[in-house]
Amino acid sequence: MLGALGVCLTLAAAPRVPPRFVPVRAFTLAWTHSIEKIRWEEDYTVQAGPDGRPALVPGQARILGSGAGMEPPPDATLRPDGWYVYQPHTGPLHELRMSRSPYTADYDWCVGGRCEPMRAIMPTDGDVTLLRPCRAP
Repeated sequence: MLGALGVCLTLAAAPRVPPRFVPVRAFTLAWTHSIEKIRWEEDYTVQAGPDGRPALVPGQARILGSGAGMEPPPDATLRPDGWYVYQPHTGPLHELRMSRSPYTADYDWCVGGRCEPMRAIMPTDGDVTLLRPCRAP
């Protein structure tokens, strides 16, 4: 029997910290750019691919404003509330590399409209956290 789908979080530079399985099928990663103070949000779903392997499928993405080097893509739509909304043009992913510096705010992990800092579900070592679609161990 195959395990439940979700994401596996691993600290790239700290192999002694055990990986963390989070049973989730849809989530949002959000952050505020450290210099421009612009909020970004990206939706993802975890789905089984045609071969049965879990894949991370990008959904809608949003940027609250724009700034130097932070321009929304050309096909983004500006909503009246100030959010640029677009659909990333990437296919399914097998890994996200999240840089988590001790000098900037952490990512927000959002599920079902409720957000919390990423450190609430996975500590940081101030380096890269790997997020992979996976099945429950």
